[in-house]
Amino acid sequence: MSATRSEALKLYRALLQSSKRFSNYNFREYFMRRTREDFAAAKSETDPAKIAELLTHGRHELEVLMRQSTISSLYGMGGRKHVMEIRR
Repeated sequence: MSATRSEALKLYRALLQSSKRFSNYNFREYFMRRTREDFAAAKSETDPAKIAELLTHGRHELEVLMRQSTISSLYGMGGRKHVMEIRR
């Protein structure tokens, strides 16, 4: 496995983990879906310059996501669950 591929997988996992930190169902699902879609769209990229650019953008997005999930945890829904999270 190349260094770029392992770096991309590590970034992918980190983005998904950060997405799961959101207490709000809508935010959590949105960021997880967006991460999956963005990585799927870039899966066939072969240009090294474009891959480096995508990884840099992904790292920036991870920083933003981590900041936002921390802020979200401070101003959460007060323990209430979204209707989609309630099991019957």
